[in-house]
Amino acid sequence: MPIATSVWSTRWRLAKKPRSWRSDAQELPVSQVPSPEHVAIIMDGNSRWARERLLPRVMGHKAGIEAIRRVAEAADRRGVRVLTLYAFSTENWSRPRDEVDALMSLFSETIRREVDELARRGIELRFSGRIHELSPALQDQMRQASEHTRVGARAVLNIAINYGGRREIVDAVRDLAHAGADLTQLDESSLADHLYTRGLPDPDLVIRTAGEMRLSNFLLWQAAYSEFYSTQTLWPDFGQADFDEAIASYQRRQRRFGARPEEVSNRGR
Repeated sequence: MPIATSVWSTRWRLAKKPRSWRSDAQELPVSQVPSPEHVAIIMDGNSRWARERLLPRVMGHKAGIEAIRRVAEAADRRGVRVLTLYAFSTENWSRPRDEVDALMSLFSETIRREVDELARRGIELRFSGRIHELSPALQDQMRQASEHTRVGARAVLNIAINYGGRREIVDAVRDLAHAGADLTQLDESSLADHLYTRGLPDPDLVIRTAGEMRLSNFLLWQAAYSEFYSTQTLWPDFGQADFDEAIASYQRRQRRFGARPEEVSNRGR
């Protein structure tokens, strides 16, 4: 969904399959690497999916909701503890008014329909972004859904709505300043505690659908050391097999966190 706005990392190379890209990190046997704890997804291609079928845009977004259900179930089966989905960016307000209104109605309808099932499965529904700028009714619905699913939760479905990575960092610094923090003593940990995603681990893997190679102002702070994966598959067509392929790509990599390959190998000895 998000409008592409920024250039993605250069740590990419063409994968063996022409429909996907992956980083140039050193590959490892899949059996040696667990599933990622936190997967974040830039859900791109809803409008293109609808256009290719001569359908209204809103039908692409509705099909995208079905993909969310499939992927959430796939992530749960793979033991992913946190799934973050980029649903609506701060830039998306520039879209046609009727499309924005339809999206907000779709958000509300989906929350109402899914909240009890999420609670039953032990999945907490969280929201990250400038929530206070949404309609009061939607804010209240989101708050109630979060409270309803929080008790006894074993996993998190985190929806990034009205989200912008640059704005998130600015808001975090402003929160610290308003709280009287000494900004000359500001460190990474204290800033992270004021991000929209506070309390969640940084994403291990960021997936983008529809073949785009941009981060689009998504999790700019949190994705500093994430692995990236892009697929040509449009989001409404993305399913369990696509998700499993992305996880397998992640598991074949050696995460370096800025270190050289030999340094990572030495740490494991």
